[in-house]
Amino acid sequence: MNKNLWLLAAAQGLFLTNNVVFIAINGLVGLSLAPLGWMATLPVMGYVVGGALSTPLVARTQSAFGRKGSFQIGLLVALASALLCAWAAFDKNFWLLVTATVIAGYYSANGQLYRFAAAELAAPDYREKAVSLVLAGGLVGAVLGPNLASRTRNLFEVPFAGAYLALALVALISITIMAFLKFPPLPPRKANADTGRPLRQIMKQPVFIVATAGAALGYGVMNLLMAATPLAMQVCGFEFDDAALVLEWHVIGMFAPGFFTGHLIKRFGTLTIMGVGVVLNIACIAVALTGVNLHQFLIALFLLGVGWNFLFTGSTTLSLQAYRPEEKDRAQAAINFFVFATMALTSFASGALVTTQGWLWLNVGSLVPVALTGLALAWLAWVRRQAHNPA
Repeated sequence: MNKNLWLLAAAQGLFLTNNVVFIAINGLVGLSLAPLGWMATLPVMGYVVGGALSTPLVARTQSAFGRKGSFQIGLLVALASALLCAWAAFDKNFWLLVTATVIAGYYSANGQLYRFAAAELAAPDYREKAVSLVLAGGLVGAVLGPNLASRTRNLFEVPFAGAYLALALVALISITIMAFLKFPPLPPRKANADTGRPLRQIMKQPVFIVATAGAALGYGVMNLLMAATPLAMQVCGFEFDDAALVLEWHVIGMFAPGFFTGHLIKRFGTLTIMGVGVVLNIACIAVALTGVNLHQFLIALFLLGVGWNFLFTGSTTLSLQAYRPEEKDRAQAAINFFVFATMALTSFASGALVTTQGWLWLNVGSLVPVALTGLALAWLAWVRRQAHNPA
């Protein structure tokens, strides 16, 4: 780990602090302000819809201004959107809150590229570990996010307005950290330089399809269950502090494995570790279906976090095989678009299903994307076996 990787890991931790606080409070604030109960998670959905809509613009700013310039723009948007969320909370304006979270999605689209930037700050044979270790920086968000939401929720008479203001401070700290980061310089532009293959051709590769499916479906299942957890626990009579504890252990599960996931991928292979992630997702659902006590929520969400880590780190590592350096901006933007689109769908479905069908059927329904992920991994393994052993 060089200095730049440590700084990027810190930026990742503060990025996840923003994400965790948004997940923890946006559904509850939405529920208190929404005209109808099923609209409660629209502010959560707004965050990921904004991310999906921002991916083409982020790809262009990355190409024009480089990693650092684009990341700083994203952090300025994070600062502005946090202040706008606070204004919406004070004004009790539901649609302003949704608008603010859509704007915040631009920061999310930028932050999702931190993991790819990690690979560029390390030697080629260290890329898996660099990606894994920078993702491990999310442990900062695991501890800071839920505690920040819990300690600032009653800072003002308006619930959670203080949490949004605290996120503005987090954005300022991130801007300072990013100022000290140094990325490789942009290569000089040449008039007739090779820009690589068309995106359509890149996306047809089995390795790209499975890397994207693993990232999108893995994130989708995680988001479907995580976004619903504060609402489900409230329905079951738990206090917000209990939900914050569950989310804290969930995010620890998401990022603590980052200290060794890269080593496991090196030793056992990417597809094997992603397969373990699928098994852990199934274990999470099995535990969730056994009951709604605090320890069942906590264990299920912890397993969900570890499963996400194996799938997402594996998908990111796998995707590095799908594009050349000159193709990275559009390839990474395409991957993140599918991730955000899936998250947008699951954010909306999360609130609608948990408020109409309940926690039980939400978990049963999540078995479908888990099964699709497993089938995608099996298909890529078969394709590779066929390529090595042609008839």
